[in-house]
Amino acid sequence: MRGPVRWLLVAVVVVAMMVDTAAGRFVVEKNSLRVTSPDSIKGKYECAIGNFGVPQYGGTLHGWVEYPKSNRKACKSFEDFDISFKSTRSGGRPKFVLIDRGDCYFTTKAWNAQNAGAAAVLVADNKLEPLITMDNPDDAGTEHLENITIPSVLITKELGDNLKKSAENGDMVSVLLDWRESLPHPDERVEYEFWTNSNDECGPKCDMQMDFVKSFRGTAQILEKKGYTQFTPHYITWYCPEAFVVSKQCKSQCINHGRYCAPDPEQDFSQGYDGKDVVVQNLHQICVFKAANESGKPWLWWDYVHDFSIRCPMKEKKYTPECSVDVIKSLGLDLDKIKKCVGDPEADEENPILKAEQDAQIGHGKRGDVTILPTLVINNRQYRGKLDKSAVLKAVCAGFEETTEPAICLSEDVQTNECLENNGGCWQDKDNNITACKDTFRGRVCECPVVKGVKFVGDGYSNCEASGIGRCEIKNGGCWKEARNGKTISACSNEVSEGCKCPPGFRGDGIKSCEDIDECKDKLYCQCKGCSCENTWGSYECSCGGNNMLYMREHDTCLSKEATSTVGWSFLWVIFFGLALAGVGAYAVYKYRLRSYMDSEIRAIMAQYMPLDNQEAPNQHHVAHAGDDI
Repeated sequence: MRGPVRWLLVAVVVVAMMVDTAAGRFVVEKNSLRVTSPDSIKGKYECAIGNFGVPQYGGTLHGWVEYPKSNRKACKSFEDFDISFKSTRSGGRPKFVLIDRGDCYFTTKAWNAQNAGAAAVLVADNKLEPLITMDNPDDAGTEHLENITIPSVLITKELGDNLKKSAENGDMVSVLLDWRESLPHPDERVEYEFWTNSNDECGPKCDMQMDFVKSFRGTAQILEKKGYTQFTPHYITWYCPEAFVVSKQCKSQCINHGRYCAPDPEQDFSQGYDGKDVVVQNLHQICVFKAANESGKPWLWWDYVHDFSIRCPMKEKKYTPECSVDVIKSLGLDLDKIKKCVGDPEADEENPILKAEQDAQIGHGKRGDVTILPTLVINNRQYRGKLDKSAVLKAVCAGFEETTEPAICLSEDVQTNECLENNGGCWQDKDNNITACKDTFRGRVCECPVVKGVKFVGDGYSNCEASGIGRCEIKNGGCWKEARNGKTISACSNEVSEGCKCPPGFRGDGIKSCEDIDECKDKLYCQCKGCSCENTWGSYECSCGGNNMLYMREHDTCLSKEATSTVGWSFLWVIFFGLALAGVGAYAVYKYRLRSYMDSEIRAIMAQYMPLDNQEAPNQHHVAHAGDDI
């Protein structure tokens, strides 16, 4: 009975997917494979990353390829054929086993190869077709899923045939698996999504999913709190085609009149929880994240999902909205805001939150549709591989731009510090503990450092020199410096932007040496009559014969101390008397100008009332002429 019901559910889902996502696509995530020998097939090829095991995101793996003489499909244990792929020599390259596709699960092949000592699995396709993703089995064959730790890739039939031919001819087949560009790494922040499900009764996949949440929770919260990542959870839902909305299956699996559906946890449509219970809880978890994010604490989503899985499991019949409310309250989240976000699951209308989730399932850019649960999307690229803390952390770390990774990405548990051995082949100044080697998740880079605000310039491999203002504070800018008798002289100056220059009084390259110039020997100074010259370190001293003689360096001459004193006092007396005479003269001029001004003012006033000696009386002249008229 269970089989037909299960097939009906699959039919419903398939119809829904065909109706709504005809333009959808599934993107095969790839890494590169470089054959380094033999020369006949040397080159770079693409291969598809398996959806199990641990791909070395951000790194590389170099090994020898071995094509077994027996058990070539690896469907049986290699122990039964007395075959081992373990390296026989210490420090030797690991071995990659080349396996034919067919007859058993991909996970079975990888598990058998791993137990035989293989470091990686190359599965050769058995037909000419584009690369596909080797996925996990649904039910049977999952017993080894969580224990596979080696990477697995699928290669094309053409490349597989060439590798087989070379191996059978006795050639040493060397291959480099490269995952460094499998994930974008544009900047200092990683954006990633986790497509998950609140259903905890879906078998090994659900168990693996919850184990991941529990183990990765602390790491995710630290990365989020410090701003290294931006995390968003998502939930896959389907919709029921209009023709099936009133069916028992759609009514039990969907909410909002068939718009949002999830598979029945027990796949029986009658007992236990229904798919609609899962959809409602998925909606609660989305709304918890939205409320937490709006409060500035998006990392509380991890606490809610973790606590809900422990406090409200399906097996104990506690998977209920009431239990969800208790968890929400315990975390101090806004319950009213979450209830408003959830809305009415019985309403015959769209739920904007779940509608947005359905829209987000559709691929965009280089990302394909999300069809596999659970799925991680890192920097808009779907993660492939085992869902555990270590593997996912490596993938997240691979999403950072080089030299911007947080410290957790550079720990010994995640990667090897290449700067610890021979300084990574980079420039270093052992005396001042300065190095150009920078450890990154993808490997070391040789880049001249910045020390105490001073930028070093150079190629990073053989040369780095301090540059710019403050460079003299670091190893004296690489310039010459010497101290004698408490006096220190340096060829480094912050006024000189590049290079080293010996200061005045010295000559040389300014780097290895600066030699004192003997100004006395070269007769550059102290050329006056009676002068004597004595060379000093970096300078000179001139003196004049006799105790009463004084040397004037700016004029290169000798003067008598007495003459200098007499001339000095005479000069001062001349200045004094000159100033006194100037003062008297200025006072006399002032008095003269004042007297002249007063005289002119008095004359103007008197002229208004009486004529002066040199002026006629205009009024008298006017009266006389008037009498003549009479």
